[in-house]
Amino acid sequence: MNQKNTTQSPPGTRDFGLLLSSTPRGARLARLLAVEWLREYELPYGTTEAAAQLVAELATNAVTHGRVAGRDFRLALRLSPEVLRIEVTDTRGDALPRPQQPCREAESGRGLLLVDALADRWGVAPGPVPQKTVWAELDLVSRPEHRNPCSGDSGCLPKEREERKNPHQTPPLPAPVSLHSQE
Repeated sequence: MNQKNTTQSPPGTRDFGLLLSSTPRGARLARLLAVEWLREYELPYGTTEAAAQLVAELATNAVTHGRVAGRDFRLALRLSPEVLRIEVTDTRGDALPRPQQPCREAESGRGLLLVDALADRWGVAPGPVPQKTVWAELDLVSRPEHRNPCSGDSGCLPKEREERKNPHQTPPLPAPVSLHSQE
């Protein structure tokens, strides 16, 4: 029996979605395809890079912790004028993600900490059984409470930093030192 998706996207919203194999190759492909799709749109500085990292972390979690043999995971991106929403759906609704503080020597376990740091919001939506969807959102318009006074347009440096030395300038060379005495 086929189920129809009756949800409609608001005007100006662009959607992208596909099923990928629950393998490390599928997770890499999710990141690569998301970046290629996002490059078509003029997004604020750093958004595509942050989205790529979020897709990579969520897809890796889906194939590592949400994998069921023979079942794919779904990547969905929804781009509106205000927000980019990233969703990764897997078939392990019983295994809900929880951020943890890994020990220093651990080689993994920091993915959700990165998601929390990069995303403006993130969460988990259960169902339909046996699925769960982990989502993250990036704001595309700056909100007044997040704005810094700056010297120019969006993506600029705060004024206090601009008044300091330009970090891209090379420092002056030291005065030459003579190796021979002039006596």
